[in-house]
Amino acid sequence: MRWDELDQQPCSLARTLSVVGDRWTLVILRDCFLGVRRFDDFEARLGITRHVLADRLRKLVDAGVLEKHPYQERPLREEYRLTDKGLDLYPVILSLVHWGDRYMADAQGPPVRHRHRHCGQHMRGILICSACGEELHPRDVAVEESPAWAGQGLLPARSRRRNPS
Repeated sequence: MRWDELDQQPCSLARTLSVVGDRWTLVILRDCFLGVRRFDDFEARLGITRHVLADRLRKLVDAGVLEKHPYQERPLREEYRLTDKGLDLYPVILSLVHWGDRYMADAQGPPVRHRHRHCGQHMRGILICSACGEELHPRDVAVEESPAWAGQGLLPARSRRRNPS
């Protein structure tokens, strides 16, 4: 599988990686969720070259994850805002942050904490079943081919037999 053909794969993860699957894109999205919107602010915070930043922002706009909004008319200057499609990436970003808090934090601990505005408590995001509300763990989920893709051998034989370990 070639990197530039990920968007054509019969795999939702591969297709998603075609949009967000490089390190700069993920940290740009992190900053979007932290409220950064303007090109110069991204550049200053990330230390990224203008060329790379412009390329990643353009790709996120083209993918419908971000949209440009003018904030100045003369000269025209635009800022980048998350679309609904972009906002739907929040659980992914939060999960990666909390994985990093658990496995990559130094002796000082995690650099930021997340507080749920509704209840006021510090929290970590968890994945729950949309049907019953139980917390999900890898061994609790069986993966099956959808009817539209059934019989095409998309899953390894081991995955078709039992849950991941």
